[in-house]
Amino acid sequence: FDFSVERDTLHLSMTDAMGHTLNAAVLATVLVGALRNARRRGVDLAEQSRLANDALCGFADDGDFVTGQVVRIDNISGTARIVNAGHPLPILIRDERAENVALAPGLPFGVAVEAEYNVQELVLRAGDRLVFLTDGMLERNAADVNAMEILTETRHLHPREAVQALTQTVVNACGGERRADATVPCVDWHGGPTGERDARSGADQ
Repeated sequence: FDFSVERDTLHLSMTDAMGHTLNAAVLATVLVGALRNARRRGVDLAEQSRLANDALCGFADDGDFVTGQVVRIDNISGTARIVNAGHPLPILIRDERAENVALAPGLPFGVAVEAEYNVQELVLRAGDRLVFLTDGMLERNAADVNAMEILTETRHLHPREAVQALTQTVVNACGGERRADATVPCVDWHGGPTGERDARSGADQ
């Protein structure tokens, strides 16, 4: 995963390359670099995703792909804009319950040069928690783990501790041996910027 924080925007990406070899690591690195380069050009989220996909298609062999989600959260409005590229759905914990965010699926990165990536919106409320997962958290050996229940029960914990509780349960269910990488970024939304500090051109208060 990768993230960058600006004054008005949180940028976040979660990516998972096919396979478990050195090639998978290279694919993931190429995609993250392409997402960063596109973001720094100041393009919108759909164009950032398109440019990153083009870069990966130019590098990847047939059959190579990377699933992912690319996210921008507007710190002023609380709107999360999400591109879903064939990745497991994020989980929203709101009003003391956890459920998947209903995102339409899109093609993974690297599958088709002409792929279009739709930007979908989620309006956050103060107290919301967003959890992103790689499919290593959902592998067959951990099929009996109820992630929704665990995330609901740990909703009052610090994000780090909630993530640790979920990952430890999955590791235990797999007998301590994991077959896939597992990554779990967690974002708590507290309602946007607060205070009266103005730092656009340097702190003046």
